[in-house]
Amino acid sequence: MDKRLDGSRFARRLARALGAGLAILALIAPAAGAGVYDAPSDPNSMASTAQYTGATAWWSSGYTGRGIDVAVIDSGVSPVSGLDAPGKVVYGPDLSLESQAPNLSDYDTYGHGTFMAGLIGANGDDYRGMAPDARIVSLKVATADGGADVSQVIAAIDWVVQHAHDPGLNIRVLNLSYGTNSSQASSIDPLAYAVEQAWKHGIVVVASAGNTGYQRGANAPGLADPAYNPYVLAVGASDSMGTAATKDDRVAAFSASSAGCGACKNPDLLAPGAHLQGLRVGNSWIDAHHPEGVINERYFRGSGSSQAAAIMSGAVALVLQKYPTMSPDLVKRFFQTKAVKLASFDTQAQGAGEIQLGPMANAAPQWSYTGQKFAAASGSGSLELSRGSDHITRDGIALSGDEDIFGVPVDEGALAQSEANASSWSGDDWNGSTWSASTWSASSWSGSTWSASTWSASTWSGSTWSASTWSGSSWSGSTWSGQSWATAGWG
Repeated sequence: MDKRLDGSRFARRLARALGAGLAILALIAPAAGAGVYDAPSDPNSMASTAQYTGATAWWSSGYTGRGIDVAVIDSGVSPVSGLDAPGKVVYGPDLSLESQAPNLSDYDTYGHGTFMAGLIGANGDDYRGMAPDARIVSLKVATADGGADVSQVIAAIDWVVQHAHDPGLNIRVLNLSYGTNSSQASSIDPLAYAVEQAWKHGIVVVASAGNTGYQRGANAPGLADPAYNPYVLAVGASDSMGTAATKDDRVAAFSASSAGCGACKNPDLLAPGAHLQGLRVGNSWIDAHHPEGVINERYFRGSGSSQAAAIMSGAVALVLQKYPTMSPDLVKRFFQTKAVKLASFDTQAQGAGEIQLGPMANAAPQWSYTGQKFAAASGSGSLELSRGSDHITRDGIALSGDEDIFGVPVDEGALAQSEANASSWSGDDWNGSTWSASTWSASSWSGSTWSASTWSASTWSGSTWSASTWSGSSWSGSTWSGQSWATAGWG
């Protein structure tokens, strides 16, 4: 499954995707106005982040995430420097709408997934993620403007559960820098149920809390779905405030939490998520639409609970290399017992506090811990309600109702049962449709209807992929939990 392109081949491939009339200068040369970047002087560089979170202390002891696979369900991963070594990225099935175009499949036309993968496990000469020797298993679900449906994400989660320990794989962590504003309880929500099953099958699920900020009142939204499932690791974002010291860190203003909303879950932990240096995919959607985030030809800056989740996923990979028998519950407990509370912020805003890997390096997990005790979810709710307000659209037609991306009805109860048994995938079939490991077959795709609109393989030709291809409602800043992409200030 390992697939790799060098920089020049990737540039040519992306150029074809963009169309012959568009240049690829941004991919191979500094963006206009981008100055010289001095990472050592940047308190939010990846090097600084690894230092003040304590990741470097684990590296010094020989724990770099080696042997741990981190599944990243996102917009794909492109072979940029730091993620281009042979075997560094393993490509699982491309479940995105771009899988029909050979020059787009697997790779990141949006720019989000590569950014997250780099924070987790990049290993370059001058840029290293939190777990530089961990391997990334990429499952692409989103298109160039971030468009993805909940059914695609659930199918990807289910694939990870069933294939986590295939020969040559050791998926112990699942990163979901993603969330919807579901309007139903996590106990019945199908997306929340899917991650709970992953957790119960031994995979540490790290989910971004969301970017709705701290809100009060009975109607406060709380965390995004699936972070609001009580079992999984819900990660909010901390802000370094422009210093390498942690004593002045704050809960980022955008980091989701709530008070006074009854049963709402709040973040379990915080991780750095503001103004972070990440890997750039030249000419991706984010790159083209947010030039303010460009640092130089290789790097981009972004803020959000997406970034915080990715930092957390890398940290978990370090711990699991040292303690490979730890259960997800014990991993969560270990981080919580060593986190540091941020002054002037209540528990609703920060949970156990900001992660601190340094004190964990010489501490032992609480092996006597018997685990979390929550009522089991049923997953019997509505797929449509899982989407919340986010619906993927085409030509003004929105995918809605309890139907998957192929327009096939979903029996949520039957799906939940198969997920509990880790059997929702049968070969390349999920919910009765064929999702080939390399591409959706043209016959399966063209034979499907979606809200009375017929789709065919030719629709997904590589000639266009710009934001105009998909309605702006097919993604939202909260869906992929990317609050902002900017170089401005540290405030």
